[in-house]
Order: sequence, then structure tokens, then C-alpha cells
Amino acid sequence: MTVEITWWGHATVTVRDSGVRVLTDPLFARRLAHLRRRRGAVPPPEAARADLVLVSHLHADHLHLGSLARLAPGTPVVLPRGAQAAVPGLRRLRSRLRLIETTAGQTHEFGAVTVRAVPAAHDGRRLPYGRQRVAALGYVVTGEARTYFAGDTGLFDGMAEAVGPCDIALLPVGGWGPFLGHGHLNADRAARALADLAPGAAVPVHYGTYWPIGMDGIRPHEFLTPGQDFVRLAERTAPAVRVHRLEHGQSVTVTGAGRESAG
Repeated sequence: MTVEITWWGHATVTVRDSGVRVLTDPLFARRLAHLRRRRGAVPPPEAARADLVLVSHLHADHLHLGSLARLAPGTPVVLPRGAQAAVPGLRRLRSRLRLIETTAGQTHEFGAVTVRAVPAAHDGRRLPYGRQRVAALGYVVTGEARTYFAGDTGLFDGMAEAVGPCDIALLPVGGWGPFLGHGHLNADRAARALADLAPGAAVPVHYGTYWPIGMDGIRPHEFLTPGQDFVRLAERTAPAVRVHRLEHGQSVTVTGAGRESAG
């Protein structure tokens, strides 16, 4: 098993498995509405190179139309079912990208990898624009390894059973503001999820990238420390899991049972 994980910031990750580049929730903006990127450079053009893109839910920091527009023509993009009806801007991308809607439990094959959509406990609406609910998803990418991308989720009953066995877990451990609402993992809840999932390796994501403009001094630890806190708590709750806390733009190659080489 050899898989390369690159964290570009927030929930944007490139997973290279079996020669396939899988990109999650691409967000390449310096600023998004009231949020600005406070840590890490805006990802370089190479970050948009992907053989397959996974979008977990409709919130604008996960389904970002401007970032999707940077993908190469014909790139397959997997989204929750109902996304195109709920987000009219996606219709302008249908002529350029291959949009594939899915629901939890469905499986799709893309060359050497298989993608299975799994449930997530998160509000899937395209806030603040409409009332239409579209289920948030996570994904398990299976090639040489089974990599679970959680998207944005809270803990939920039967989480480990829904996800199934996984070798690598990409878990959100924070957010983009001083308070996390319902349907999110913080460092403590992510560590508890890790203990249940029991992968060989884990990478914390969705923290330390974007923050509301003018709120730098409000609960700054919620921006600065979730990754470190997750590492510390995971050592207690899931000591057998190798946790790789990456810097923005950094890669790790995971081999065997969670061993790695950083780059």
C-alpha cells in the first residue's frame, strides 16, 4: 500500500492512489465572503490537477464554483444528489465537467479506484440561499488503500459501521469561526471518531486556514490549535493510529500500516 496525501488547506486534499489523483472539496480562493485565508498560500495551479473530484456538501467553502471552474474540461465531479437543482451555478459547469450525483451507499468506479459515498451528520443546505435540503456525504476511496474523506460531519451512531474498514482517515478537526455548531467535529470528537474507525493513519483537515475578517482576536485558539490538540488527544484515544499533521501544501506518503515519508 502506497498512497500520497497532500493537504492544501481547509478540506482540500489530493489523494494519489494507484496513479489516480483524487481531489476533495476544492477551495482555491484567497477570500470567500466574510472569510479570508490567514494561513498558507493560495494553492498553486497544480492543486487543480485531478482525475476525479469529490464534493461532500453544498456549503460554499466545500462546493466553490470558482474553484470547480479551474478544473480541466471533462473532469468527473461527484456531488450529493440534488446538488444541481439546489445550486443553479452548477448548471453553467455542466458543459465543461462531468457532474455525477450520488447518495450514501452508492459506489462508482473510476479507473483503478472505487468511490463509495457514506453518510455524514451535517446540514447539507446551500446556506443562506434556500430551503432545499441535500444530504451531506463522506467518501471512501479504495485503490491500494481505503481512504475515508469525512467532508464535514459530527459524530453519529453507527459511524464506523457506515464507513467500514479504512486504512487512512481524513478528519475535520475545526472550522472557520470561533464557535462550532451542530454537525461538526472538533479535536476531541475527531479523536473519539478515530478510535471507533481504527484506521492505520489519519490526517487532520478543516482547520487553521480561513477565519472571519475582523475576528482575529476572538478565541484565536480555535484557529491555531485544533491540529495539535487532535494529535495529543489521538495519542490517548487511538494510540495505534499514526497521525500526520501536515502544513499547508505539505505531502505525506503513507505505506504499509501507516508508515510515512514526508515531503
